[in-house]
This record gives sequence, C-alpha cells and structure tokens, in this order.
Amino acid sequence: MLDTEDLVETGDDYIEFFRTGTHATGEYHCAACAYGITIRAELPLCPMCGGDSWEATAWSPFRRVALH
Repeated sequence: MLDTEDLVETGDDYIEFFRTGTHATGEYHCAACAYGITIRAELPLCPMCGGDSWEATAWSPFRRVALH
C-alpha cells in the first residue's frame, strides 16, 4: 500500500513512486539512478545504487520494435 509520502506533486501532475517490497508487475526505473527492470514480484533494492524507490515506466505499444 502506498503512503502519501510515496507521491511527489509537480503542479497538476504527480509522479508515483513505489518502494522496495511493493508487489509490482511491469517495467520500472530506479528513482535515484534510472536503472531499469522488468518485474513480476516484489520490487528489490536497486542492484546498481541500492536505491529503494521505483517509478513505473509508461507503457507504449511502440516502445519495443523487433529488429529484423
């Protein structure tokens, strides 16, 4: 469950951060160093910097294009 401290307001928009230990499915980037993961489990500590906050990556059908 997210607390209000997990949300950072930026004007009319906000960025939702997920803490280490939160069950998550999808693509996330470390809020500290931008390391990216794809996960379907609890979010870990960032293996690159040890950060504990993650930001969900916006999904797009055009994000991954097969190269042939």
